Amino acid sequence: MMARMALKDVELLIREGEGLAVEFKEKYTSRIDEDIVAFVNTKGGAILLGVRDDGTVAGEKLTNDLKGRINSLARNCKPAIAVEAAQVGNVVVIEIAEGPEKPYSCGSGYFRRLNGNTQKMSHEEIRIMFREHDAFPFEERTARGFSFDDVSRSKVLAFTKEAGLNIGKTATADFLRSLKVADETNVKNAGILFFAKEVHDFLPQAQMTLLAFKGTNRVHIYDRRDVRDDLFTQFKEAIHFLEKNLNVRSEIKGVNREDIYEIPLEALREAVVNAIMHRDYRITGTQVSVDIFDDRVEVSNPGGLPKGLEPKALGKGVSIRRNELVADLFARIHKVERAGTGIQRMKEAMADAGLKEPEFEANGFFRAVFRRSPELSLKGSEGGREKVVEGVVEKVVEGVVDNLTDNQRRILELVRASATISARQLAETVGISQRKIQENLARLRSKGFIKRVGPDRGGHWEVTAPSRPASGL
Repeated sequence: MMARMALKDVELLIREGEGLAVEFKEKYTSRIDEDIVAFVNTKGGAILLGVRDDGTVAGEKLTNDLKGRINSLARNCKPAIAVEAAQVGNVVVIEIAEGPEKPYSCGSGYFRRLNGNTQKMSHEEIRIMFREHDAFPFEERTARGFSFDDVSRSKVLAFTKEAGLNIGKTATADFLRSLKVADETNVKNAGILFFAKEVHDFLPQAQMTLLAFKGTNRVHIYDRRDVRDDLFTQFKEAIHFLEKNLNVRSEIKGVNREDIYEIPLEALREAVVNAIMHRDYRITGTQVSVDIFDDRVEVSNPGGLPKGLEPKALGKGVSIRRNELVADLFARIHKVERAGTGIQRMKEAMADAGLKEPEFEANGFFRAVFRRSPELSLKGSEGGREKVVEGVVEKVVEGVVDNLTDNQRRILELVRASATISARQLAETVGISQRKIQENLARLRSKGFIKRVGPDRGGHWEVTAPSRPASGL
């Protein structure tokens, strides 16, 4: 018997919007059996009758007749499904638990939840679900010793800001439960991966390595970053690293200047988020990797393809997710497009840029390989990076910053990526106090790495090349 949902819980779900475990319906129709099947085939969830797609409440009344229709639809599914229907305020809530006998079907076929939608499953996806079903996947488990006290409220608020949600004073535990990444007593690994204060203390395999090599083999490293933080931070750090180490040219279109990277960033973003979402977190001693060579970029993750999914099916609309909850969290912050289209979007982005199609390899790892543009792959000296802006080549030589501390290098990267970044934002990202941020900014300014343009409020930073290599910082 599922616990009855309280009014405050329903109000929170409506504010959050539809997702992996929530579906809005303005009124009852007999086709809700598709949604019931979709929830039981995925992670369970709730249908809110009387709520429009935009989150406004139209209202619905749970009569005995309506309750009978809902239960009849659920019983006629194969296998039969048990649901709980209740009146909560002006909304009828139908709660469905995840099923132990997947896959389930209704009269119109097999369905599942993807990116906040109910989608009909293809024959290939049904076959793989029969083969791959794990009654207790890694993201549903919890790390030993982890408690709600180990959750970072600031990471929760950063997530809601990115998602465009306003949770007000909702308790952190209630918010995590609404996302299905926690239950009454434990935070699931999916929640730990996104919201833990110190992810690495509990799930040390959840890390990412970013490497830039001089040449075409793995010998001479000229830039490296190891990220042992939450998955959203890993995603952002990977994109910053790529932007820093790839060549970019600018074109004037009308009155605007547009930066064009030698490999389309949309293709690389897709590869990075796919690697984070689909990696097998059960495998320890490995990590997601982004490797930049003179001739290519490789993005790889442990785990290979799910059992039963053949390489020839890639890009054909078949979508099998190893980590449903993790994927839903990325979808909520708008980092994932329609399911099953990621490979095709990468191919299209590369073709539009006049580049070779990405190559995909699957063994114990899954690897996406992007060939760099020969025309734009300009080589700087000793691991330098050349940036082409309106016909002017600006060299940023890595050797100049060899004597900076790790925090100072990170601050320099963040200022380069966002000229208006605040000290508070720097402190949150780097993980040190605002006072330490101010001290490091002062040292970078005194050595000529950065300068402030305009007032503290309303001004911005500029990254400048120092006249000589920095020392003693």
